[in-house]
Formats: sequence, structure tokens, C-alpha cells
Amino acid sequence: MSWSYGHELSDEQREIRELARRFADEVIAPRAAEWDREHRFPRDVFAQLGELGLMGVCVPESAGGAGADFLSYVLVLEEVSRADAGAGVTLAVHTGAGTLPILAHGTPEQVERLVPPLAQGHELAAFALTEPGSGSDAGAMLTRCEEGRITGTKQWITNGSHAHVFNVFAKQDAKEAGAAQPGQAGPPSRVSAFVVRRGAEGFRVTREEEKLGLNSSSTADLSFEDTPCEPLGQPGAGMRIALATLDGGRIGIAAQAVGIAQAALDLAAGYAGERSAFGGPIARFQAISHKLADMQTEIEAARALTYRAARLKQAGRPHTVEGAQAKLFASAVARRQTGEAIQVLGGYGYTREFPAERYYRDAKVTELYEGTSEIQRLVIARGLLGELAG
Repeated sequence: MSWSYGHELSDEQREIRELARRFADEVIAPRAAEWDREHRFPRDVFAQLGELGLMGVCVPESAGGAGADFLSYVLVLEEVSRADAGAGVTLAVHTGAGTLPILAHGTPEQVERLVPPLAQGHELAAFALTEPGSGSDAGAMLTRCEEGRITGTKQWITNGSHAHVFNVFAKQDAKEAGAAQPGQAGPPSRVSAFVVRRGAEGFRVTREEEKLGLNSSSTADLSFEDTPCEPLGQPGAGMRIALATLDGGRIGIAAQAVGIAQAALDLAAGYAGERSAFGGPIARFQAISHKLADMQTEIEAARALTYRAARLKQAGRPHTVEGAQAKLFASAVARRQTGEAIQVLGGYGYTREFPAERYYRDAKVTELYEGTSEIQRLVIARGLLGELAG
């Protein structure tokens, strides 16, 4: 199956996409069903991706990365997710929510010490924001940091059981977070960002989540009990760092959704061309051919929204609304069109003989994490109403 937008990519972007595509087809796709069945985390794959420069593709060479742009990273995510969405989300969180915030907000010493092992795939990173009582309402978190030590719990942390470096968000009192000057009143607490290393005192992985899909990825609950940490960014800037990270992360999840949907289309189109009924391939029937046409059209539209948001981020321009639009649309396309792929395959689509059912299970979560579809609509509406008010 051909991909569009090749004419709009630079030579370097095309080369990176081809490298990721070959690796996805030759190394990831043949093993994806086995990982899914056995709920196996393929650590060796990420080491190999690191050797190819794809674990830190948009990290500068000075920090150990490949030095490519953000769109190149999105292209890699799409290709990896097309082969296995679990591997795709591991890569997305590791780079977009784990490595890039350290690169953007860390001190020069932190960048020099922490980023190269992540960019080269020697270590994995995670983003710990969500708690049992605070999902979309992240500001309601209960985890606290006092005198350089964190106490609390985090839930549904991608890469949680395997990461070496965790970006953790916790509340500090106003004075410690720099929210109030001595003698002045200030808010009771503010959210700050911190880095915690695996193995730190009081840090534990308390549970590995059983999920509907993405079974090759790790989703874990974490516990911190007086755990030493180091600040990331300015005190009290945690929510700003978290929201900026999510703005970019949503573009990555949109790319993941596009990859899943593309895999479903490739499967459906190939099956329709080979499956014979009533004297010929079922692709000749209008009901099937129109279904495939709608699938391809929606996927191309999702891809266009995703690439537009990636280019805006790369250019340093506002991309909050565009990232939300890309994720909202692409995730809906992935969920809808993986269902259509099952319909094209008929009864075979409902069995594990074909990967359509895995694509269907994997697609749903793209409407949930990095902000639900309802939150994306809220972000888009606020941007629209803000423009009208201005």
C-alpha cells in the first residue's frame, strides 16, 4: 500500500521513514502477535531502535540523538505503530514525554547526564502525572514533594515497569515552590516537576495493569515513599511543563492512531483482493470497494492533520489546538476503521488468525490517553472561543 505526502518530505525525512518502515516490517511485525498473546515487553527491540538512532531521532546530536526534526519522529512513530501499537506507545512516551521534557527544561548538567542514554536506547523514560483520583483534572493530584523527597502514588504509567528515568509531578508548599515571597500570602501549594531514577529509595512498581490492548507495552502503578528526587525546570512550573508535554504528546498519539489505521487498511485491502466469492475477488463489489475508499480517505485526512501539527511544533509555533484536532480525529479514525477492517474480513476478522482484532483492541486507547476525546474537544473549543473573543 502506498503512502501519500512523500513529495512533501525532505530527503532526510524520507530516508528516516524508510529506515523505520524496513525495521517495522522485518523485525517488529513478525513478532507482534506473539508479544500480544504473551503480554511480552520487547526490550531488545528498543535497544535495536536505539542502535539505529530512532529512540532519539529528534534529539540533537550534541545530546546523543540523531538530530532530525519533530516530523521525522512522527514518521517513525507511525511506522512502528503500524507494525505494533504497543511498541509505538513505548517509543512515544519514552521520547515525547520522557526525553524531550528533560531536554527542554533540564539544566545543562541534567541534559548531559540524563539524555544521551535515553536517546541511544540504553535506558527508557516515563512520564508520571496521572493518579487514582486525578486523571483529566491533573491539578487535583495528592503526591507531594517536601525537602527534595516525594511521597504519593501514580497510576497508568506507560513504561512504568521498565523505565530508568521518571518525570514525576508533585505538589510543593508555596514557599518551597517559590509561589510566595517571605511575608506574603500565596497559594497553599503548586505543582512542580521532578526526575526520579529507578532504584531510588522508597520507589516501587506496585502493579502491572491488565489491558484490553497494547499488550506489548507496560502500564504500571508506582509508589513513592519519601523518595529522593531532583527538580526539573523552575519550582512551581510543573503544570506548564506537563501541559506543554501533552501538547506535543498528542501529536505522537495521533501518529500512532494513523499507523494503526493504516495497518488495518493494508490488511483489509489485501484480503479483499485475494478473497474470492461469487466467482471473483470481493474487492470488485461496490460495498467493499467503497468501504476501502472511505478508509483510505479518512486515514489520509488524519495523516494530514498530524503532519500539520508536527510541522507547527517543529517551527516553534503554537500547536495546542492543532495537536488536539489531530489526536481527536486520528483516534476516531483508528477506532472506526479498524472496525471496518474486521467487517471486510467477515468472520476471519473476529479470529486471531488475522491481526484485525488486535488492531481494533489497540485503537480504542488512542481516544483515552494523553487526554480523552472529550478533553480534546474542550481544548479546541477554548481555542475557538478565544479567537472569537479576541
